[in-house]
Amino acid sequence: MVARGEIARFWSLESLHLVSSDGGTEPSALVDDNGSEEDFSYEDLCQASPRYLQPGGEQLAINELISDGNVVCAEALWDHVTMDDQELGFKAGDVIQVLEASNKDWWWGRSEDKEAWFPASFVRLRVNQEELSENSSSTPSEEQDEEASQSRHRHCENKQQMRTNVIREIMDTERVYIKHLRDICEGYIRQCRKHTGMFTVAQLATIFGNIEDIYKFQRKFLKDLEKQYNKEEPHLSEIGSCFLQNQEGFAIYSEYCNNHPGACLELANLMKQGKYRHFFEACRLLQQMIDIAIDGFLLTPVQKICKYPLQLAELLKYTTQEHGDYSNIKAAYEAMKNVACLINERKRKLESIDKIARWQVSIVGWEGLDILDRSSELIHSGELTKITKQGKSQQRTFFLFDHQLVSCKKDLLRRDMLYYKGRLDMDEMELVDLGDGRDKDCNLSVKNAFKLVSRTTDEVYLFCAKKQEDKARWLQACADERRRVQEDKEMGMEISENQKKLAMLSAQKAGHGKSKGYNRCPVAPPHQGLHPIHQRHITMPTSVPQQQVFGLAEPKRKSSLFWHTFNRLTPFRK
Repeated sequence: MVARGEIARFWSLESLHLVSSDGGTEPSALVDDNGSEEDFSYEDLCQASPRYLQPGGEQLAINELISDGNVVCAEALWDHVTMDDQELGFKAGDVIQVLEASNKDWWWGRSEDKEAWFPASFVRLRVNQEELSENSSSTPSEEQDEEASQSRHRHCENKQQMRTNVIREIMDTERVYIKHLRDICEGYIRQCRKHTGMFTVAQLATIFGNIEDIYKFQRKFLKDLEKQYNKEEPHLSEIGSCFLQNQEGFAIYSEYCNNHPGACLELANLMKQGKYRHFFEACRLLQQMIDIAIDGFLLTPVQKICKYPLQLAELLKYTTQEHGDYSNIKAAYEAMKNVACLINERKRKLESIDKIARWQVSIVGWEGLDILDRSSELIHSGELTKITKQGKSQQRTFFLFDHQLVSCKKDLLRRDMLYYKGRLDMDEMELVDLGDGRDKDCNLSVKNAFKLVSRTTDEVYLFCAKKQEDKARWLQACADERRRVQEDKEMGMEISENQKKLAMLSAQKAGHGKSKGYNRCPVAPPHQGLHPIHQRHITMPTSVPQQQVFGLAEPKRKSSLFWHTFNRLTPFRK
């Protein structure tokens, strides 16, 4: 497994760009033309007078800037939701003033009126930094006001230089990325294919996926960028069309990202044997690659596809509406954001299907098709009273997934045990909100009620919630379920049959390994509380744990009383 610090260091080599105090740029001292690491000292780094460094760079240099009185600001790349008062919560796009950065993983900063710790991997120090953001709620002195005003004035005058900086960063990182892909294909894959006694064709396909196709595509993409790059006046470069013309080509990243968890597992199994560890290290040295393990290199495509929207967003910020590339950059930003969002959504689905499979195995008396045959996420769950045609009331626990609503009954003695009672096909149902009073269909007086009516059979299913707010949540959840289904259809969102089968087999194997007398039902899979596609943030950080390649790289923290209480209150707990 590649340590978080190593991944951050790798990306600092890939993307470090120094900005001098006068707005000009200086070449990075960390990467040579071939993308290899050169020797440098802390003094060399400081002499370059960088205003801002990428996360994972030299923390001492950042602290030196802060101690000299410079205001260092970072922009949040992803939402950071926390229940801990000692941590700083923020949303993607928020500006955080960095006050102390000695620790490579956790920095101390200020957002709005609060100072606290926050994960360094969740923010990005911009290529071009203004002084303290206007959105910052800290109260500046008159001297700071004047200084900020002068800084904004310089910012307007140097906007062309700022766009130049971003363009150069895009070009430089693209060239270095191509080198890393070439190193993987020529340094690892080519050597592995020579050793048929160590690797099967299937193993290589699992470990490397379609990275050779990505390498071929990225070479063409870089050629397109080079044609549009204006070396004499980089700020005039019009590269937006390159992203738009290759938009469909970026879809190949989805296959790679979906395959990556299996690649990590296969690689981890091989690395248990010393001969494979020595072999991969020999490949790295022979190819003269930087000191990053193979799993770190294989992570780069996952990170790269999520970095494009961030780079285009920054480029758009410094592209005026009068610029010839403005409309294309704006369209390219939306296009690449959608590509990353699609991959992110598939990641969420892959994470949830294992939990859903384990949940189904825990249900007593399950009948019919597996839940994964049609569904891949839990949207809402809770208790409702179901009113039958005969006017009888039945207390049931309902689980609303995409495409279906599952009904379960709690055991009278063991309240953590659920029995399967049926399901409804939500694709065939029409939701009807009912006012308090007598319902004509059932001829009953109801409160906090709604019903589902079958479009094919006209059969009516009546439900009552305990409180008005519970009913409101169910109505919203049903609307969300329909929206999710439509979005998945538009995005071509599908989980392969093989992945579904593997999830069920794994869940059944885990379930059979437990004693019946002590087999408690697991907590329901988490609700996928997502916003509509156009409102969602990309949530893949720059480094992620190897065992869950798509899991958020949020640092470990102490257990919270909130979650302990939450688990006790779930429908499965007594």
